Amino acid sequence: MRGQNNIETYPYSVDKKYDAFEIRSYEASLFTSVKLSATAYKDASGKGFSILAGYIFGGNERNEKIAMTSPVTMALGDSMTVMFMVPKKLKKETLPQPNQSQIIFKEEPAKTVAAISFGGWADDEKIDTHKKQLIAALAAQGIAHTNKFYFLGYNAPYEVFNRKNEVIVELEAGAKP
Repeated sequence: MRGQNNIETYPYSVDKKYDAFEIRSYEASLFTSVKLSATAYKDASGKGFSILAGYIFGGNERNEKIAMTSPVTMALGDSMTVMFMVPKKLKKETLPQPNQSQIIFKEEPAKTVAAISFGGWADDEKIDTHKKQLIAALAAQGIAHTNKFYFLGYNAPYEVFNRKNEVIVELEAGAKP
């Protein structure tokens, strides 16, 4: 799946659309990730992005550049984990080892999620507002969800217009959309 500027994106299919959100199925995918103690979006996104960007721009044992993917994914919780999807053509066994020890490779299983989108620049308040809107919309439809929430940011920092952001949550196994 290719997004803007021909960047490979985290592959999913839309299962069902509602007014405020949609239900998606994501493929199992490999990510590079870094877990941070910061819980504020601005701190975690900036630090996490720079650590992972360092790796894909050649900060690894082979000084090898790895293609950028979209979106930047952040697991929301007591700490934040910032993740970039590894391009599909690459395998965990053949990836160069990162120079920074806090970077780990993480296999995300296939999952069904609910997603809500919003534009503009993301911040803690907007993420929290959309997370609450998503929870309320799922409750109104009687769709059970887990407490695994993620923020997805699709744009490079220099892109000012048409910014796309999402909050997603994994659904309970067997939840009926």
